[in-house]
Amino acid sequence: MQDTELFLSMAEIAGVFVGFGALISVRSGGPSDAADISYIRWAVTIGIWVIIAALAPTIVSGYGVSGHELWLVTGLLALVLFVVMMAVGARTPENLAEIAATSATVPRARLVLTAGPMFWLPMASIVLGLVLVVLGLFPDQEQALYLTAVGFGLFMGAMTLLAMVFAPQRPQTVSGPVAPPATGGSSA
Repeated sequence: MQDTELFLSMAEIAGVFVGFGALISVRSGGPSDAADISYIRWAVTIGIWVIIAALAPTIVSGYGVSGHELWLVTGLLALVLFVVMMAVGARTPENLAEIAATSATVPRARLVLTAGPMFWLPMASIVLGLVLVVLGLFPDQEQALYLTAVGFGLFMGAMTLLAMVFAPQRPQTVSGPVAPPATGGSSA
C-alpha cells in the first residue's frame, strides 16, 4: 500500500486535535454553553474518526488484504462510522440547542456562507468519496478518493478548532452564590 506514512501523519495530526479538544474541555471547568460543548464534542469526534479512518488501511493491509478489497473494507468502515457519528452528534441536546440558538440569531445568508464551505461541503465530499470507494466505480482512484475523504475530515477538525478560537465569547452565567475571596488567615 502506498502513502502509509501520509496516513500515519494524518492520524497523528488528528490525535493532536483530540488532545486539544479534551484539554479545552477539562480546563474550562465552569459551566459551558451549548456552543462550547458542541464545538469541543465535534472536534474530538471528528478527530477520532480521522484517526480510525487513517489507521484502518495500514492495519487491514497487514493481513494481506490489498487492491479493491482493502479499500472496500476500510471505505465501508469509515463510511458507516462517519454516518453513525453524524447521526449521534446531531441528536445531542447541546447540538440541538446550538442549532436553535444560531438559527434564531444569525442571519440566514451568513449561515449559508459559513456553514456551506466549512461543514456541508466537506461532509458531502467525505460521504461521496467513501461511497465511490465502496462502489468501486474508479478502481484506479480508490486510494486517492479515500485519502481525500480522510483529508476532508482533517479539514473539518481544523475548522472546528479555528471556530472555537474565534467564536464570540458569551457572558458566563453564575449558577450559584459567589463565595467571598479568601483572606489568607484568621485574626484570632
